[in-house]
Amino acid sequence: MDFEKFRVRPGEAPDLNQFNCNVDGGLDQDELKDRRQSVWKELDDYQELLYAESRQSLLVVLQAMDAAGKDSTIAKLTGNLIAHGCTVQSFKAPTKIELAHDFLWRVHHKAPGKGGITLFNRSHYEDVLIVKVHKWASAEIIERRYDHINNFEALLADSNTKVLKFMLHITPQYQLQRFKKRLTDPEKYWKFNPGDLDERALWSDYIDAFQTALQRCSTEQAPWYIVPAENRRFRDWMIASVMLKTLKAMDPKHPQPDFDPALYHPDSIK
Repeated sequence: MDFEKFRVRPGEAPDLNQFNCNVDGGLDQDELKDRRQSVWKELDDYQELLYAESRQSLLVVLQAMDAAGKDSTIAKLTGNLIAHGCTVQSFKAPTKIELAHDFLWRVHHKAPGKGGITLFNRSHYEDVLIVKVHKWASAEIIERRYDHINNFEALLADSNTKVLKFMLHITPQYQLQRFKKRLTDPEKYWKFNPGDLDERALWSDYIDAFQTALQRCSTEQAPWYIVPAENRRFRDWMIASVMLKTLKAMDPKHPQPDFDPALYHPDSIK
């Protein structure tokens, strides 16, 4: 399947209200599971190459409304990647120390090093999403931040870090269903936050903020993809497939050894 149709082209203004959030690609759940497993296996092979080469890196940004599945997406991905070559960074409300610096300060040093894959659970985009919706910064400051973000991601690209950004998109009806499900299972109560209902009331404001961020900050070097996230197996297959395609284009190679292998026959090692 061509997942490029879900990519936001530079300057494109997507209409998230008209987006189909439940897609199966013409496949049933068993077929989606098989496709997902196949991609995960190949992704693991390329991650090992990336880690061994240690010249390039991959940053994967996940943003979404509450209950869209960021945590489960990350759990599935990291469960199929080499642990020592993959890290997860979550960005919650900034600390006092972080607020004392520019908004990118807390993010930059958590970008992946050479050979690594890092997944951001939320990211620097919070500063043009929740901050914008709640008006915690002026419109003038928010406006400048789009350029700062693009420049930051261009800097990462210049340092051989490929950036992929995924918005996991759901409908408000699906979100409500997920919230209610958390309240039917005592083991899931911890996932329910009454404050999420206050954020839910601002749904249209968040969608507007997302649309602007997608339009202003989807670039050739750091593209945004809108992921139909209500079908979880399709979601997982799509994200892993885009990552795999990107890694293939990065074309990592096994490094050449700094010794002569001919001098070290396996049978001679004691």
